[in-house]
Amino acid sequence: MPPTDRFVSETRFPVRYAETDAMGIVHHASFIVYLEEARSHYARARNADYATLIEMGYYLTVAEIHARYAAPARYGQVLVARCWIDDLKSRSVTFGYEIADSQTKLIHVTGQSHHICITHQGQVARIPQAWVTALSGQHGADSTE
Repeated sequence: MPPTDRFVSETRFPVRYAETDAMGIVHHASFIVYLEEARSHYARARNADYATLIEMGYYLTVAEIHARYAAPARYGQVLVARCWIDDLKSRSVTFGYEIADSQTKLIHVTGQSHHICITHQGQVARIPQAWVTALSGQHGADSTE
Protein backbone atom coordinates (compact mmCIF):
# COMPACT_ATOMS: atom_id res chain seq x y z
CA MET A 1 0.00 0.00 0.00
CA PRO A 2 1.39 3.45 -0.91
CA PRO A 3 2.38 5.70 1.99
CA THR A 4 0.02 8.45 3.07
CA ASP A 5 2.67 10.77 4.48
CA ARG A 6 4.36 11.77 1.20
CA PHE A 7 3.77 12.51 -2.46
CA VAL A 8 2.67 9.52 -4.55
CA SER A 9 2.47 9.89 -8.32
CA GLU A 10 -0.05 7.92 -10.30
CA THR A 11 -0.13 7.10 -14.00
CA ARG A 12 -2.43 4.83 -16.01
CA PHE A 13 -1.80 2.78 -19.13
CA PRO A 14 -3.32 -0.19 -20.97
CA VAL A 15 -1.55 -3.53 -21.14
CA ARG A 16 -0.32 -3.92 -24.71
CA TYR A 17 -0.36 -7.27 -26.48
CA ALA A 18 3.44 -7.20 -26.98
CA GLU A 19 3.85 -7.18 -23.17
CA THR A 20 2.07 -10.50 -22.75
CA ASP A 21 2.82 -14.16 -23.25
CA ALA A 22 0.86 -16.59 -25.44
CA MET A 23 -1.92 -16.75 -22.82
CA GLY A 24 -2.37 -12.97 -22.79
CA ILE A 25 -0.81 -12.64 -19.32
CA VAL A 26 1.70 -9.84 -18.72
CA HIS A 27 5.22 -11.25 -18.81
CA HIS A 28 7.08 -10.70 -15.54
CA ALA A 29 9.79 -8.63 -17.24
CA SER A 30 7.17 -6.17 -18.53
CA PHE A 31 6.40 -5.18 -14.96
CA ILE A 32 9.98 -3.91 -14.59
CA VAL A 33 9.31 -1.61 -17.57
CA TYR A 34 6.10 -0.48 -15.84
CA LEU A 35 8.12 0.39 -12.72
CA GLU A 36 10.44 2.47 -14.89
CA GLU A 37 7.49 4.32 -16.40
CA ALA A 38 6.08 4.96 -12.91
CA ARG A 39 9.46 6.32 -11.80
CA SER A 40 9.76 8.55 -14.88
CA HIS A 41 6.23 9.83 -14.30
CA TYR A 42 7.08 10.58 -10.67
CA ALA A 43 10.07 12.67 -11.76
CA ARG A 44 8.04 14.55 -14.38
CA ALA A 45 5.28 15.24 -11.83
CA ARG A 46 7.93 16.77 -9.54
CA ASN A 47 9.44 18.91 -12.34
CA ALA A 48 12.56 16.75 -12.30
CA ASP A 49 12.47 15.19 -15.76
CA TYR A 50 15.18 12.54 -16.13
CA ALA A 51 16.28 14.00 -19.46
CA THR A 52 17.28 17.16 -17.58
CA LEU A 53 19.42 15.13 -15.16
CA ILE A 54 21.19 13.54 -18.13
CA GLU A 55 21.77 16.99 -19.67
CA MET A 56 23.33 18.03 -16.33
CA GLY A 57 25.89 15.22 -16.73
CA TYR A 58 24.42 12.54 -14.44
CA TYR A 59 22.57 9.22 -14.50
CA LEU A 60 20.64 7.38 -11.83
CA THR A 61 21.90 3.86 -12.36
CA VAL A 62 19.83 0.95 -11.05
CA ALA A 63 21.73 -0.78 -8.24
CA GLU A 64 18.89 -3.05 -7.06
CA ILE A 65 15.35 -3.84 -8.06
CA HIS A 66 12.77 -5.96 -6.29
CA ALA A 67 9.34 -6.99 -7.49
CA ARG A 68 6.72 -9.03 -5.66
CA TYR A 69 4.23 -10.52 -8.08
CA ALA A 70 0.84 -10.88 -6.38
CA ALA A 71 -1.60 -11.49 -9.26
CA PRO A 72 -1.39 -11.77 -13.04
CA ALA A 73 -2.42 -8.88 -15.27
CA ARG A 74 -3.86 -9.48 -18.72
CA TYR A 75 -3.95 -7.96 -22.16
CA GLY A 76 -6.44 -5.09 -22.37
CA GLN A 77 -6.47 -4.24 -18.67
CA VAL A 78 -5.85 -0.65 -17.69
CA LEU A 79 -3.27 -0.54 -14.93
CA VAL A 80 -2.42 2.23 -12.50
CA ALA A 81 1.20 2.56 -11.42
CA ARG A 82 1.97 4.43 -8.22
CA CYS A 83 5.44 5.61 -7.26
CA TRP A 84 6.96 7.38 -4.27
CA ILE A 85 10.34 7.94 -2.66
CA ASP A 86 11.15 5.48 0.11
CA ASP A 87 14.58 6.97 0.83
CA LEU A 88 16.59 9.89 -0.52
CA LYS A 89 20.26 10.32 0.37
CA SER A 90 23.05 12.49 -1.02
CA ARG A 91 24.13 9.91 -3.63
CA SER A 92 21.18 7.52 -3.87
CA VAL A 93 17.42 7.30 -4.04
CA THR A 94 15.06 4.38 -3.40
CA PHE A 95 11.63 4.38 -5.01
CA GLY A 96 8.62 2.33 -3.93
CA TYR A 97 5.93 1.09 -6.32
CA GLU A 98 2.49 -0.43 -6.58
CA ILE A 99 0.82 -1.56 -9.78
CA ALA A 100 -2.89 -2.30 -9.61
CA ASP A 101 -5.95 -2.71 -11.81
CA SER A 102 -7.48 0.72 -12.37
CA GLN A 103 -11.04 -0.60 -11.92
CA THR A 104 -10.93 -3.42 -9.37
CA LYS A 105 -7.93 -2.03 -7.42
CA LEU A 106 -6.45 -5.56 -7.34
CA ILE A 107 -2.72 -5.23 -6.69
CA HIS A 108 -0.58 -7.02 -9.25
CA VAL A 109 2.94 -6.01 -8.23
CA THR A 110 4.70 -4.13 -5.46
CA GLY A 111 8.35 -3.24 -5.60
CA GLN A 112 11.35 -1.08 -4.89
CA SER A 113 14.30 0.13 -6.91
CA HIS A 114 17.53 1.59 -5.55
CA HIS A 115 19.53 4.00 -7.70
CA ILE A 116 23.01 5.47 -7.39
CA CYS A 117 23.86 8.82 -8.95
CA ILE A 118 26.85 8.63 -11.30
CA THR A 119 28.51 11.01 -13.74
CA HIS A 120 28.64 10.25 -17.44
CA GLN A 121 32.17 8.99 -16.76
CA GLY A 122 30.83 6.41 -14.29
CA GLN A 123 31.96 8.08 -11.06
CA VAL A 124 29.62 8.05 -8.04
CA ALA A 125 28.40 11.59 -7.40
CA ARG A 126 26.04 13.60 -5.26
CA ILE A 127 22.57 14.01 -6.69
CA PRO A 128 22.39 17.64 -7.89
CA GLN A 129 20.67 19.84 -5.29
CA ALA A 130 18.09 21.07 -7.81
CA TRP A 131 17.01 17.46 -8.33
CA VAL A 132 16.97 16.67 -4.60
CA THR A 133 14.79 19.73 -4.03
CA ALA A 134 12.38 18.77 -6.82
CA LEU A 135 12.17 15.07 -5.93
CA SER A 136 11.62 15.75 -2.26
CA GLY A 137 9.02 18.41 -2.95
CA GLN A 138 10.75 21.06 -0.91
CA HIS A 139 9.33 23.53 -3.45
CA GLY A 140 6.15 22.74 -5.35
CA ALA A 141 2.77 21.14 -4.94
CA ASP A 142 2.12 17.57 -3.87
CA SER A 143 -0.54 16.41 -6.29
CA THR A 144 -1.08 13.41 -8.49
CA GLU A 145 -1.77 13.70 -12.19
